[in-house]
Amino acid sequence: MASRLVLVLGDLFIPDRAPFKKLLVPGKIGQILCLGNLTDKETYDFLRQIAPDLQIVKGTFDVEAPNLPLMKVVTHGSLRIGFTHGHTIIPSADPDSLLITARHMDVDVLLWGGTHRFEAYELEGKFFVNPGTATGAMGTNWWAEEDEPTPSFCLMDVQGDVLVLYVYQLKTDANGIENVGVEKVSFRKNSGIAA
Repeated sequence: MASRLVLVLGDLFIPDRAPFKKLLVPGKIGQILCLGNLTDKETYDFLRQIAPDLQIVKGTFDVEAPNLPLMKVVTHGSLRIGFTHGHTIIPSADPDSLLITARHMDVDVLLWGGTHRFEAYELEGKFFVNPGTATGAMGTNWWAEEDEPTPSFCLMDVQGDVLVLYVYQLKTDANGIENVGVEKVSFRKNSGIAA
């Protein structure tokens, strides 16, 4: 079974501060799932160059696109993947509220944004992923100075009932040098996190 790489982006806000642009080249990614707050046409056009299959849901600041849906579902292999910006989930990022949303959408994987922080976990046989903010944009929540958002995005490789999640994060070392770190998490439908 052929795999398809799916790029997951959230909370872009500041397109000119996009540290990962050079990593995103046309022809490698089959689909992009954007979790809202795209905010400008130039970024939309750039993403369409990366992958013509660009799926977007409405974020809190997507005022120029009133017809975007709040939630969507795509299918890859045997996995149903739901995605939403997250501003309609109350309380925000609450695991029980996310589980209710995943059940309501009848999905195996739920992608949500709005918190500007990467998160991935399994709960009751479902996989939950927040890709964080691709540009490092601050959220509307209070942030401690040492806890500023880490720019991040996710790349999913789906084969049948297995999803391999690659998490790209821009990290700064003690000397102030920025490097992109990549972590891998695997999820298998009906058996939880594999590695």
